Amino acid sequence: MVRPRISSFHLFLPHRLISTTLLLSVLAGCGGNPPTAQAPPPTPVQLQPVKTSTIQESSEFVGSLEAQNRVALRPVVEGRLVQIFVSPGQAVAIGDPIAELKADQSLAQVRGAGADVDAAVAARNTATAQVQSARADLESATANEALQETEYKRTASLVAEGAQAQQLLDQADNRRDTAIAARRAAAEQVSAAQASLSQADARLSRAQADRTVATENLNDNLVRAPIAGIVANIPAKVGDYAQTNTTITSIIQNSSLELNLSVPIERSPRLSLGLPVELLDEQGRSLTRGRISFISPEVNSTQQGVLAKATFPNNGQLKDGQFVRARVIWQTSPGILVPTGAVTRIAGQTFVYVAKTGETAQSGESPDNAPANPSATPPQQVAEQRLVKLGNIQGNSYQVIEGLKPGESVVVTGILNLQDGSPISVAQAQPASTSQSQ
Repeated sequence: MVRPRISSFHLFLPHRLISTTLLLSVLAGCGGNPPTAQAPPPTPVQLQPVKTSTIQESSEFVGSLEAQNRVALRPVVEGRLVQIFVSPGQAVAIGDPIAELKADQSLAQVRGAGADVDAAVAARNTATAQVQSARADLESATANEALQETEYKRTASLVAEGAQAQQLLDQADNRRDTAIAARRAAAEQVSAAQASLSQADARLSRAQADRTVATENLNDNLVRAPIAGIVANIPAKVGDYAQTNTTITSIIQNSSLELNLSVPIERSPRLSLGLPVELLDEQGRSLTRGRISFISPEVNSTQQGVLAKATFPNNGQLKDGQFVRARVIWQTSPGILVPTGAVTRIAGQTFVYVAKTGETAQSGESPDNAPANPSATPPQQVAEQRLVKLGNIQGNSYQVIEGLKPGESVVVTGILNLQDGSPISVAQAQPASTSQSQ
């Protein structure tokens, strides 16, 4: 076999040119034409029908959460901490012991006050006995006075009749005067005894009050929870000397929290009670929803904002003092939303792909007068690149202001494999975006 000769000119031809030349030579040798290029297969995508949804006009702010009921525990008396009964994060009920202070001095005061009460009780008992004795003496003196009065009258009658001498009447009159004086003295003794009893009662009341105070001071060495809630951080340690301004810990009721928002003064006229407010996570998704419950009647001169508060039920993810993102929803209206994943950006413009039906290709027949043909090719759907004007982001969707209308279907998957006019096949339909709850 004779090998073809390759001139030096062929050695310097580009590789692609040689390949093309060889391909044409092969085709010419076969006596045929180049095969027709086949269309690329349709790209599998998912579609979502465009429906009217609820559009929110909202603004985002950063605010702080605050427990509606929070108590800082400080001791009523000074002392050294000898025991702490709770730990941070522990749930406590009303009256549960939190911490105990050293009670040596208070215990001595209680014992001294108790001794004073005992002495006062003894003095009162003595005064009571004196009153009873004085009253008995008064009764005796009163009876004797009545007796002497009777004797005097009888003697006076006998002396008037001449039956007895005047001397006996004088003696009876003297006994009567003596009885009257004794009765008066006994009455004064009763008054004096009653005065002593009143003084003893006063001393007893004072001693009992002192003992109550000392007992309360002793009880104050035990710090108890005034409300039910969760124990916060405990900065105090056993062995620390706690004064009356020392915060041992705090008890927080965080079942519901208040959000403090500073709304710029130019937006404050739109504030109203009951306005919806959403707390957002890091991805901008709604955690929980509350409503404006308070609007301050004055402006913060430093921030030039109006304080507004919203109340939220705590779902377990919120903490007292936490800074959070919040969205105030000024109003809602009907509109169109598309998933953020359906949007592409090219040269600063935003596009979506809309599913469109292409021309029907019939095999061997004219589309106008062709009879029903079971072998007819079904309509081919293509992706049409559509310029859209977007509004605010709402959850995982964009608000579409212009470019789409209800009834159309947008491509939500496989977008990176598409270009304008690319054939597509529907893999699985997506449900329409739902309206957010009000």
